This record gives sequence, structure tokens and C-alpha cells, in this order.
Amino acid sequence: MEKNPTFFAAILVLLFLAIDASSAVSKKPIYSSKLIHRFSGEAKNLLGFSGETASWPENKSFVQIRALLVSDFKRQRLRLAAQNQTFAASHGGGQTFNYGNDMGWLHYAWIDIGTPNNSFLVALDTGSDLFWLPCDCIECAPLSLSYYSMLEKELGEYSPSRSNSSKIIPCGHELCQQGYNCKNPSAHCPYSANYLSEDTSSSGFLFEDQLHLSSVGGNKLQRSVHAAVLIGCGSKQSGEYLKGIAPDGLMGLGPGEISVPSLLSKSGLIPHSFSFCYDKSYSGRLYFGDEGPTSQSSTSFLPFKENRAYIVEVEGYSVGSSSLKETGYKAQVDTGSSFTYLPSESYEHVASEFHRQVNATKITTQNFENCYKARSLNVENIPSLKLVFSTNQSFVIENPMFHIADDQGGVYCLGILPIDGDIGIIGQNFLMGYRLVFDWEKMKLGWSTSNCEDIDDGGKFHIAPSPSDSESSPYPLPTNQQHQNPNGHSVAPAVAVRAPPEPSAAASPALGPYHSRFIISYFPLLIWIAYIASS
Repeated sequence: MEKNPTFFAAILVLLFLAIDASSAVSKKPIYSSKLIHRFSGEAKNLLGFSGETASWPENKSFVQIRALLVSDFKRQRLRLAAQNQTFAASHGGGQTFNYGNDMGWLHYAWIDIGTPNNSFLVALDTGSDLFWLPCDCIECAPLSLSYYSMLEKELGEYSPSRSNSSKIIPCGHELCQQGYNCKNPSAHCPYSANYLSEDTSSSGFLFEDQLHLSSVGGNKLQRSVHAAVLIGCGSKQSGEYLKGIAPDGLMGLGPGEISVPSLLSKSGLIPHSFSFCYDKSYSGRLYFGDEGPTSQSSTSFLPFKENRAYIVEVEGYSVGSSSLKETGYKAQVDTGSSFTYLPSESYEHVASEFHRQVNATKITTQNFENCYKARSLNVENIPSLKLVFSTNQSFVIENPMFHIADDQGGVYCLGILPIDGDIGIIGQNFLMGYRLVFDWEKMKLGWSTSNCEDIDDGGKFHIAPSPSDSESSPYPLPTNQQHQNPNGHSVAPAVAVRAPPEPSAAASPALGPYHSRFIISYFPLLIWIAYIASS
């Protein structure tokens, strides 16, 4: 029997739909939160700085650079003791600069927690796992606007008893890491995050509660989801935390099993991957579930003790056309560090070669040894700088120098400093212009050039609907047991955007999950129907 051409056309259409449906089923939404750099214009407006109590530092001023350095040095002293290494900057890293009660973390984000949902301005940290909030405070940093030179509204305090969705984490729970200290497995699980500097710690008890995420298609609000996360109810802080470095809490984004990305992945909501993208204001966005484009470059993460940091192997540096030997080292990719820090031997090689090629008079300022007066610097002599990773992938630094302004044209400085020990830090100044993907599922660090607009939803804020209008959460914590706890004004929470299309891919209408699964499941039957109809 001769086949009707309609049969073959139908087969081609069904094949196209099946391929497209398979892609639609496999893709998951990307949940996005706006990053707020501590010295961005957005932070100045959002935090309501009035200029009455202190001076907001001018952009690219000596005062601003000094404050960023102070924050880096504090962070290096606040590394978790379990990592068995104190990060301390050489050449003046022990100096203490007082810049007031200015919330010294680099990036913050508004997140919504609980039912009803309350907002918290949390610090973000890729170097730790625990997510904790000031809670039922016994000894916490002040939350009053009168304490912070930058704030004109009160910060929040989390109270599990006021959230209908909070749950006690018992000592017998698989996520209770200090259960061995409990006399009874049904007792409330304690936590204590101890740091290396100045008796700095956060301690209290663990709870489960809901993190609010709004799913967005295009610019239209589609639905809301709640995902269960582990929260440290931090009733006691000490050291730097008590002084207010992260007064409204800290969200750990490390690869450990209790971090927010890990828990969202275990619940099935997203892959175990997230990304940062920085815009020109040094703010940007954080994307949960982003695996990056297939065209991105990548290098492998190294296993690290207790997986509390993202470590990569740097094979060496290239300065201009010179590939430098003996400049390899292990480095933590730290989005919370403003500058980049190299072990001393690697630093000396890179700095001296850079200076040789710049061929200008060098000065030292603000701890940076490789600075040059702008009026004496020939821009054409500034060499390119790139990191070479163990997979022979090159990471080109968009702008290795930064500008400090003054009334005489300012100075340009190479944005690297030496650090004690054999583990360096790749900071934000080397990450600008990239979409940086932390894919723990594949154990890869991915990067691709980006202006953030290709994965942004237009910069609009999407206010979460009230909990009564939201879907019930199908994304619980992994658990072997849980106990139910007996017992305002909300800033935009994390927002979802669709996975970004490949630059070369033509846009096509997306199929819903139900229709996608239908086509895949009944594909053989559809072929048979097409065959009969065309006979």
C-alpha cells in the first residue's frame, strides 16, 4: 500500500513536538533575587541614607576603597574554623579601620520567610552553609534604625512562634549536625557556628520554615511556590556579628547539605546550581537553579574539607603575552570579597611582570602596592590579565585595574593583594562582566560573558501574593522525622525567570509540563493514528 505524503508530514510534526516537549519537561524555572551591593546607588536609596549622621562615601573614592578593604579583612578572619586555615591578608591585613556601624558585608538580598511572610535583608555568603536569622533575641546586634548610619527603617527579627509554617528540627533529624550533644533524639536541635576571629559566633536552635519564591513567565506573574529551608534561630551572636556586620541574618550559599541551594535541590525544585551576574553598579542578580548556557567555559571544583567553600585549581597567570610559571595555586571563588588575593609567591611573580609591562612609576596606596598616577599612565601599556585553569580554560579579567578618584585625575591600581597560606581568593573585581555558575551537581564552575540583561526579567520587582493565594508547597525538607511547632510589609522576594535561551536558538512557544508529558508518553500511539488516517 502506497503511503500518503500526509503521513510523512504528520511524522515530522510529531517528531518536532516530541523533541520540544522533552526539552520543556527537563527545564526547570530559575529563581532570581536582586543583589544589593553595600555601596551601590540602589543601596543608598533603599536604605534611606539621609547624610545627616555620616558621609556616604563617593564612588571610587579612597574612603570607599578603604571600607571595602576593611570588609575583606574581616571576612578573611571570619572563615569557619572547620576549614583549618585562617585567611589573613599580608602587608597590613591586621590593621583595623573604623567605619561606623555600616553593615560591612558586600552583598545583601531581601528574602521572605514564614507564614505570614516577613522580609529580611540578609547578607550572602558562598563561603558558609548555614542560613540564620536574628530570632527570639537574647544577645543580638541592634535592629534599630538609630544604630546604623545607613538605615532609616527597622530591621526584622524572626519569631518561629509567629509563623504558622515553622517546624522544630529535633535532634534525631538527619540535618541536625549537633545531635550528638542531645540527651534525647526528640529534643530541639541546637546549632553553633563558631568563627576564628574575636570570639565571633551565632548560636541558637534549628527550625524549618518556608522560603517564598515567585515564578514569573515573561513579565507576568504566574504562580508562587513555597520551599522548605533550614533556618538557624539565632538568639545569641558574638564578636563581629554582635557589632552588626550582618544584623538581619546571613544566607549561606556553600555546597554543604544544609545550605539553601542544597535544600532546594534535594526538594526537586531546582538543580544543585546557582549563578551570580554583576552589572556595572556592582549589584546584579543571584539565580537559583541556573546551570548556564551550553556554550560556557568551565573548570572543576576541588573537593574541600566539609565542602564549605568553592575551590578551583589555578594553573597559572598570563600577563599580556607572557605565560608565567610558578603562579599556580588553589583559590576560593568568593563573591563576597571585593578584591583578589594571591599566595605570596604567586603574587610577586604576577605583580612584578605586570609592573614591567606597564612601564610607569609605581606608588603604594591603601595597601595596594601596584598603583600608578593616572596622568603618567599610558593606557596602551596596560597588559591583559587572565587566569589559566587546570582544564586549559582561560578566564580573561575584564579590567584588572580599578580607579581611585581624586582632584588630580586619581590613580589606577592592580586589584590584587598577597595573602598568607597557600589558598588564594578570587574576588568580585575579577568576576565583573561574567555570568558565574556554581554547579555543584556537575562539580563545575562555569562562566560566560554577560551584561545580565540576557538572563534578567527586565529589572522589574514582582511582589509576592499573600500566602492565602499561593500554592501549597510540594518542596519539603529531606527528613526522617519532623515535629510541628505548636503554636508586614513585605519587600519583593526571590523571583523566577525562565532558563535563558541559547544565543543562536530561535524563540519558540513553550509547552506546558502536562502537554509535554502527554506527547512523550503517547508518541507511539500518535504515530499509529497518523498512519491509519493517511492510509
